[in-house]
Amino acid sequence: MENTNVNRKIVMLVDDNITNLKVGKEILKEKYTTYTVPSAETMFELLGRIRPDMILLDIEMPGMDGFEALRKLKANPAYAGIPVIFLTAKSGENDEREGLSLGAVDYIFKPFSPSLLLLRIENHMQLIEQTQQLQDLNSHLEDKVRERTNQVASLQDAILSTLADLVEVRDGETGSHINRTMGYMELMLREVMREGRFSAETRGWNVSEILQSSQLHDVGKIAISDAILNKPGKLTPEEFEIMKTHAAEGVTVICHIEEKVVASEFLEYARLIAGNHHEKWDGSGYPQGLAGTDIPLLGRIMAFADVYDALVSVRPYKKAMSAEEARDIILNGNGTHFDPRLVTIFERVFSEFKSLKAA
Repeated sequence: MENTNVNRKIVMLVDDNITNLKVGKEILKEKYTTYTVPSAETMFELLGRIRPDMILLDIEMPGMDGFEALRKLKANPAYAGIPVIFLTAKSGENDEREGLSLGAVDYIFKPFSPSLLLLRIENHMQLIEQTQQLQDLNSHLEDKVRERTNQVASLQDAILSTLADLVEVRDGETGSHINRTMGYMELMLREVMREGRFSAETRGWNVSEILQSSQLHDVGKIAISDAILNKPGKLTPEEFEIMKTHAAEGVTVICHIEEKVVASEFLEYARLIAGNHHEKWDGSGYPQGLAGTDIPLLGRIMAFADVYDALVSVRPYKKAMSAEEARDIILNGNGTHFDPRLVTIFERVFSEFKSLKAA
């Protein structure tokens, strides 16, 4: 009695010769659930109900021959992955080349050698199983890597937000400055990328990481005393010089982090923004007095977000300006404080800057 164990592999034997079907089934019955099929047309009818693990396909059949049947199998995504071994009485090199080029995995010549037939099928079944196991393993590893990556990203975000909030609290803020400058930065970045005038400098930028890293633009204020950070009146020239050191201190903080971790695009962005957002187009800024395009583009862009938010926000030493007053100050800084090309972009997105602050 033929074993009908559901775990047995299914082989579909397609041949127009009844004797070959009987012989083939007799050879295979001990190891495989075998369906004998007299034509390619009948095979396609059965495939709607039965999914074989392998098809043994005769080449020379009336009606649809083996080559045509294989083309049809490979053209259908539902059947394309089923391995096909050709059965043939010929040993022509051209036939073999054509069959293999169409996607057949092997050739078996008739009349069947029972041991060879079983060995060929078993080898291919093992290869299929091993391939599936490898695919499952790769999928599992990808899931684990994805999970680990998400965990690291979440941890990074949590540490980053906490650090940025600590800086803001010391500076008399509650995180709103960071959130707003991120929003302004996003508006500028989006338009810069869309316009394409800075394509050479922006090639390869990860905007999401840039926005996250912008939260550290004032991290150097950790090194500034509370007496200066929270002074209610205007800073003296000496105090202002101390305040200005926060840009260089921010670079130092980020460099210390970089020394302890693997190379990070995120930290590189953070260092460029922290160290350059107070530089000015005419070279009168700090900490290095860079001018023009010597100032990294990220620093030039962040300058708009930082200055605008400072102008429209209440500080211990000043009242908040209107959005229009802040806009006019930035426009007056065209070519002195700010990159003229970026001023044009700022003008285009000003209404969105205004709406963001109002929200």
